[in-house]
Amino acid sequence: MTAGPAAVSDIVRMLLPSMSRSLAEQFNVFRVMHHGTHEKQLSNVFAWLLEPDASHELGDTFQKIVLEHVNAGLNSEWLLPASGYRVAQEVATPGDDGLPSPLGDDIADIVLSRTDGAVVIENFGTSDGHGHSYARYLALGTSGERPAAVVLLCQRRETQLLRDGWENAVVLSYGEVLSDLQAHVNRTPAWRRRHPDQDFFIRQMLEHFVEGPAAVNTEDTISFLTTMCETGESARYGHRPRDLASQEFADLVAEHARRQLEDSRKLLADVKGALRTYARAVLMEQVNARIGEGTIEQVVTRFVGKWEWCVELQRADASPTIFLEFGPTAVVEQERVPNPLDQPDYSKLFITHASLEGDGVKSIIQTEVSLAEILAGLSPEDLRLLDAVLAAAAES
Repeated sequence: MTAGPAAVSDIVRMLLPSMSRSLAEQFNVFRVMHHGTHEKQLSNVFAWLLEPDASHELGDTFQKIVLEHVNAGLNSEWLLPASGYRVAQEVATPGDDGLPSPLGDDIADIVLSRTDGAVVIENFGTSDGHGHSYARYLALGTSGERPAAVVLLCQRRETQLLRDGWENAVVLSYGEVLSDLQAHVNRTPAWRRRHPDQDFFIRQMLEHFVEGPAAVNTEDTISFLTTMCETGESARYGHRPRDLASQEFADLVAEHARRQLEDSRKLLADVKGALRTYARAVLMEQVNARIGEGTIEQVVTRFVGKWEWCVELQRADASPTIFLEFGPTAVVEQERVPNPLDQPDYSKLFITHASLEGDGVKSIIQTEVSLAEILAGLSPEDLRLLDAVLAAAAES
């Protein structure tokens, strides 16, 4: 598809706000150095912040911030001391016999310890134990019969990934602790005047790891994706080869628009992956517990091109499949459905289903669940998507 001059003018006008922000936000020391692409790198930075005598000269401020969040997340009447911990990295957890594990066994990323308390931290991109033993992490913390907490420090919460004991861990996001640190720094102008380099470093860290590694934040990328849908350019996401589609678009609105297209395509893929995981781990069980006929048998993602941004809920008893759709695929369905929505919000998730006769889409429902919320990780206690799927099942 090639847009005419008027259409190109509209696209540029609508995309200008997010483009201007992306140009202003290009520089970040972490992106330039590719730092934090491995958990060990980022663990080094968090350990530096946790060390009271380190060169940040914030004392035990970050320890207190982390412990405040840890204590708030403990399901217990006792609280851990607020500070005064020694900081260690790469600590071997004890084996089943209580002795140190052989080389190659579980290694805790960061350990905060004192005689009367400990915090054992696993740092990972998502809230996932990813094969580590929760029991061994806890045994490391409680050695010497002291109270302890096991913590999952992560960029994104995905509650459905917590299993094998890790559901008992305290989950802390980078955003929670770094935002509190930034708030403290903002309230301490004297420290900022004396430590401009450290102040800059913390701000860069907050921007990069809280908003994620994309060139712009999630909200701006979703805004870009929504504009692509609204201006009739969403078909580009289904074009093959992808590089050619991206280059054609870049020729229209300049090089920074090409990067935005690629960023928003990656966002679509991330949404699809997160939605598929949630549907398999949480939604399927929730739906099947509430309906007797037409239960969900499997969750499938099999389409490409303009149908790619879709998660299928395939059902039993010859019941029509329910589709969770977003972005460009929602645009296509909006054009096919007999009663289209008046003002669809393409930053949200949509639900469609075929008629019993199988002759096309019967209806399209816009949910209240946003793409940003899917990326952040939906909680099993959030029933909005469940309610919308049940409504679609009842209608079908």
